[in-house]
Formats: sequence, structure tokens, C-alpha cells
Amino acid sequence: MTTIAVAGTGYVGLSLAVLLAQRNKVYAVDVVPEKIELLKRRMSPIADAEIEEYLAHENLDLTPTLDGRGAYELADIVVIATPTNYDPDKLFFDTSYVEQVIEVVLEVNPQATMIIKSTVPVGYTRSLVERYPHGRFLFSPEFLREGKALYDNLHPSRIIVGVPSNSSFADELADVAREFANLLAEGSLDDDTPVLIMRATEAEAVKLFANTYLALRVAYFNELDTYAALSGLDACQIIKGVGLDPRIGSHYNNPSFGYGGYCLPKDTKQLLANYRHMPQDLISAIVEANRTRKDFIAEEVAKRIAEIAYASGKVPTVGVYRLVMKSGSDNFRSSSVQGILRRLAEKGIPALVYEPTLEASEFYGNEVTHDLEYFKRRCDLVVANRWSEELDDISDKVFTRDLFRRD
Repeated sequence: MTTIAVAGTGYVGLSLAVLLAQRNKVYAVDVVPEKIELLKRRMSPIADAEIEEYLAHENLDLTPTLDGRGAYELADIVVIATPTNYDPDKLFFDTSYVEQVIEVVLEVNPQATMIIKSTVPVGYTRSLVERYPHGRFLFSPEFLREGKALYDNLHPSRIIVGVPSNSSFADELADVAREFANLLAEGSLDDDTPVLIMRATEAEAVKLFANTYLALRVAYFNELDTYAALSGLDACQIIKGVGLDPRIGSHYNNPSFGYGGYCLPKDTKQLLANYRHMPQDLISAIVEANRTRKDFIAEEVAKRIAEIAYASGKVPTVGVYRLVMKSGSDNFRSSSVQGILRRLAEKGIPALVYEPTLEASEFYGNEVTHDLEYFKRRCDLVVANRWSEELDDISDKVFTRDLFRRD
């Protein structure tokens, strides 16, 4: 049995901790006492059906703790899954939380292998080896959906572990990489998951290029939808016809207000920054297309508000149904609907926000309510990035581009 410490209990860290705790001794480390208290009661601090199910009913060797030093000291492997937010001023991910963990591990247990699961720029692991030559580092990208993180670890599309070629421990780390890949595979429910062991730099690139392709696909179908909406065409029929080409497929093609969430916005910007001194057109176009889509959606909402005001002779109330990026999630970091709210505010249009997971009474100057029936009664127009059955009884006043009613 391997002893593993996982630093960070967000979607990535907690789903991995639960997965690995089926067959290994796992310490789940976080700095937020409320999250650790929930985990000690076998309750999930994030919305994820499989995590909630496994915590409640599976036999897991999982110890939640605030004592990172103590956990790292006991660990054979330290998985680092701390946040790496994109810094627009530095054109770089903020990796300071990753490095804080690394420095503690090197102090208390320098023999431990540190496996970075946080998303990082291409070349980051190589730079860690140069900065901390006595550290043992691997990089393993994650490919998870918010709200489905454990499900995606239980049914992985692939397992990738990257080894830094400039490390003096490269041969030893290659063996650990295969062992870690086996641990992930053993915890999953699928057989014959593709496993790739490669250089850390290529593994870092896989993550950024994969997410940027997903952003490209979102942007493509959103621009198709924009064209159809302005041309009086049925976008749903066009998308169905396009998707029947097996080279394109009928997946990941549902229009939205724009790509958002924790990964795609920051990963596309980081990849674009990595191209700073290289020729490219497509990557910058993907980033710009997302801004253009939000501009279009905000303008369409403003037009509908003006029409309602003209017909009724009163100032209409605009409602925003949920801030979360997708159904089944409680995370609204960088959600596309926030971009719509900001654009409406710039036009002088306030909104009433319905978001039951938000404790505050206002969000960026907009009133927040947890009362759905009150929200429905007050609003003349409801803006929803994703449809919900909760809106069925007011469908005539809902504005959405969720054509297929799925993520």
C-alpha cells in the first residue's frame, strides 16, 4: 500500500484523493477548516454526485487534515492539486501555491515524489528541476469536468504522466511514473485505459492544447449559432446536419453564452502567452471569439429588454438564472454568464440574480435572491446559460441559447 498526500481538495484534488483512497492510505490536505470538517464527516465540500456517493458509502482509507507538514512527512507520493490562476499582468499562471507545497515537502520529506496535477505553463516542471535540483517531480495532467470529476477519474479517457528529462532522478522517476499510472488505473472502473509516459514538457502541452481545442469547438458552434440567429436560420437543424459527419460528430456542440469555468479561459490564455514569440492566428482568434460571443449575447438581451420596455411602458426587471457554468456544478468561477452581467452593467442594466449557492445578498452590485418563486414573479426576462426544468413554467420569458438542453 502506498501512502499518498494530496494537497488541495478542489475538483482535481478531492476526486483523486477519493479514487486513490480505495486502495491506498491517503491524506487529503487543505487550508480551509470548513472543508476539512465536512470531509471528516464524510460530506463533500463540492457538488459532485460520485464524490458524495463514495464518501458516504465506500470503504476509503482517507484522512482529511489541515496539517500539511505532518501528511507530507509520511507520504511516499505528494500529489499537488492547488489552484493556479492566470495572471493577466504577468501572462503566466500563478504557481505560488504549488511552490509553497514543494518547499514544505523538500523540508520535511525530500525523498518523496511530487506529482503536479495543477495546470501549469509548458516548461514549468523543467524549471522546477532547475530551481530545486534535489526535488523529485512528475507532471500528470487531469482531464476532468466540473461536477463529474470523480466519474471522469473512474472512467478516464487516458492516463498521462510526464517525466522531466533534465532531472538527475529521471530513470527512477520513470519507474515512479509507471507506478502512479498503475495506481490511477487500479482505482478506475475501466479496463485497458490508454497510458502514456512522456516527457513532462509534452505532458504540459497536452493539457493546454486539449483544453484549447475544446474551447475552439465551443467557439465554433457559438459562432454558428450567432450566424443562424442573425440570419433567421434554425441553428439546431444546422448543427444536427453538421454533426452527422463522423469526422465532426454530434458531441460537445451545444451553443452557450461562451466557454467559461475554471479551466478553458485560463488555459487558452496561457497557451496564447506561450506563443508570444511564435507565429499563430488560431489561438488568439479562439480567445477573441469568446469575447465576441459574450458581446453578442449581451446585445441580444439588451434588445429584448428594450422591446419589453416599449410594449409595457415600464422598466423591465432582468433576471439571471444561476451563475454556475454547467448543470450539476456549484462552481461559478469565470462562468460566461458573469461576462454577460458585466456587459449589461456597462449598458446601465441591473439584474436580479438567482443563485442558491451564493451566500452574499449581492453580486457585483446586482441583487441576489435564493427564492426561486420570488425570482420568477419579479422578472420580465430571465437570462439562462443552461436550461433547467425549474424554468418550464416561465419558458415564454426565458432567453437562452441552450438548444439541446444539455452541457
